[in-house]
Amino acid sequence: MIGKILDRITNGKSKISESEKQQLNDELERILSQPPQPDLRVIGLFSDVSDDKIAELIHALIYMDEINRISEESKPVEFYISTYGGSADDMFGMYDVMRVIRERTEIHTVGLGKVMSAGVLLLASGTKGKRCIGKNCRVMVHSVIGGSHGPLHNLINEMDAIEQIQKMYSDALIAETNLTKKDLKKLLEKKVNVYLTAEEAVELGIADIII
Repeated sequence: MIGKILDRITNGKSKISESEKQQLNDELERILSQPPQPDLRVIGLFSDVSDDKIAELIHALIYMDEINRISEESKPVEFYISTYGGSADDMFGMYDVMRVIRERTEIHTVGLGKVMSAGVLLLASGTKGKRCIGKNCRVMVHSVIGGSHGPLHNLINEMDAIEQIQKMYSDALIAETNLTKKDLKKLLEKKVNVYLTAEEAVELGIADIII
């Protein structure tokens, strides 16, 4: 096979020896004989929501969406989540990308072990009807946490910023779940970490299916 290809390209004037042709031919046959690799569309968050990890996930999600765009068959992305939470800014970055991409590519979110804080919005942001949660997964919702020190005007500015982030987080959860503004306000007013079972998470519309 290799010999025919080389002869066609070089008009029969290939300078590769017969033994080299044989080696190339053997290598090509070896490659062609290997079973095809599975076409996976899987990403996972098994750490804190941080800038490095979210950058990696966003790149992967954009790449998989582009593969779907140029392929004959669109395949869903499976997004496995097990996290204690993390940065609100990085959470919103991932959320905005998911909102855009799920219009073209289904995102099947799967909560495992623990899905807390920033992770809750990411779980809820999967394609409706395709959001799964482990039977023993713990879900935790709480108010946005912030801390600062320094001059009074800086503290006031930071408080204003935290209140804005809280509003954005609440609005996003209300948009993605069955929670009403009144329901969420009641949860967050407890000023403690609110833990939910998988069944409660489904009831509130954070997930759809218990696995």
